[in-house]
Formats: sequence, structure tokens, C-alpha cells
Amino acid sequence: MNVRYTADPVRFARMSTEEIRESFLVDTLFAADTISMVYSDADRAIVGSAVPATRPLTLESAPELRSETFCARRELGILNIGGPGTVTVDGVEHALAGRDALYVGRGAKVITFASDAAGTPAPPARYYLLSFPAHAAWPTVRIRPSEVEPVHLGSQESCNRRTLYKLIHPGGARSCQLVMGFTVLEPGSVWNTMPPHTHERRMEVYLYFGLPADARVFHFMGRPEATRHLVVADGQAVISPSWSIHCGAGPAAYSFCWGMGGENQDFDDMDHLTLGHLK
Repeated sequence: MNVRYTADPVRFARMSTEEIRESFLVDTLFAADTISMVYSDADRAIVGSAVPATRPLTLESAPELRSETFCARRELGILNIGGPGTVTVDGVEHALAGRDALYVGRGAKVITFASDAAGTPAPPARYYLLSFPAHAAWPTVRIRPSEVEPVHLGSQESCNRRTLYKLIHPGGARSCQLVMGFTVLEPGSVWNTMPPHTHERRMEVYLYFGLPADARVFHFMGRPEATRHLVVADGQAVISPSWSIHCGAGPAAYSFCWGMGGENQDFDDMDHLTLGHLK
């Protein structure tokens, strides 16, 4: 498990491009037959992935957690962005198609990831993982996009028509502090979360997926009056501290998974900005 320490706004303003990438960009996800983890001190978030390409993978604890099992004091959100597979939690199998999600509550002991296409030429399941500390145990539950009401945002004129799916939140699958879902941009749209916002009471992690191999998203971050950017490829994630804006643009439509943890679970608890605030 790689450990990251988040820079404050003063240090951030002085960082080079490489230093910003080393601190905030997670580019080690989705290696075949591997569970990858990055631990951030921002709200104790863990960003990870599991790709059971040829064999099942079991989620173990890590020395940094000082716990017998991964979910001894944590909750876990899982989003499958690959082929169909199965996540088994304490002996109960949960089949996950592409873009299906699973919430795993505190206290789960044995979590195993498998792919229906393991050992074949077909694409394997690719599980994105996001975890936060939890103070209570909520039931493990599977969430399918077809089971939630989509939220349509943006316009064609502003190049940001998109559909948002809330998966783990107080009105859906319940959790302690994790709020998680994904957004799909419509063809012809490139901007996400524009105009941008901040939410001082929660940090956020963006995972970009559905991008062609040669495409990139320009992810903007930093204080509104001193913005910077990261160039992000498919399957890479950005750790966004609570004081930072977050928005991005790519060369064509794409998708991104958003996940938050912190003071509250109010999705609309945002400090909205206009383009006039940005410099």
C-alpha cells in the first residue's frame, strides 16, 4: 500500500508539475492479477483496484491499517468498470456486470474478487475500490444503474450534457460517510462539473474511465484564484482535497466515478463558483 500525504494550499502553489502528479494522481491502478492500494491522509481515504484476470483475488489487510481484516474498521465501495464478475463477501456471491456497484459494510471479513472471463481472451472484470473509516456497520448491498433514478445535467450549448448516477448515498445504499456514483458524458460533450465548486467538508476522488488509450482528460484543481491541472489517462484517479476545485475536459465523451468522504453526506453541500472566480 502506497501512502500519500496531502499538500496544503500554500505548498501546492509552489509545487512543480511532477510534484503535483506524485501527490494527487493515482496512476498505478488496474494491473492484471493485482490488488493495488493508495492510502491518503485526506479523510483516511483508500483508493484501489482489483483485476482478477486469470485467478480470483482476496482483499487482505495491510500493516498501515493495524487491523486483522481490511473492513474491520472500514466501509468499501466497489464499481466494476470492466467485464462481468463476482465479488464474494463472507461466502455470499454478488454478481457485478459492467458499471454495477457493491457497498461492503464495516465488519466484513473475507472479500474475494473474480472475473467471469478469467483466463480467456475476453476482457476481465476491473474493480475500482474506494474506502473510508466507518463507525457503524451497514448491510452489504449491490447497486445497479438501472435501479437508480438518473440525473440529467448540463446542455449541448455548453458542451457538458451528462447523466449522473447516485449509487451509495443516504437516499440509496446506506453508508457511514462514503458517497459514491458515476457520471457519463453525452456524445459531443467534454466538460464535467462545470462551472466548478468546492466542498470544504468533504474530500473527493475522481476516477476517469471509458477513454480511448490515446485520449487524455485535463483535470483542473487548486484554489479558484490559482488553478493548476493534471493530464489524466484512462483508469487513473485524482485525489482532490476539500479546498480544491475539481473539473475537467477531454477530447471526446468519457465517464468518471466520483466518491466522497468527510464531515457529511449531503450531496448538495457545495460552495459554487463561476468561471469569473477562476484564475
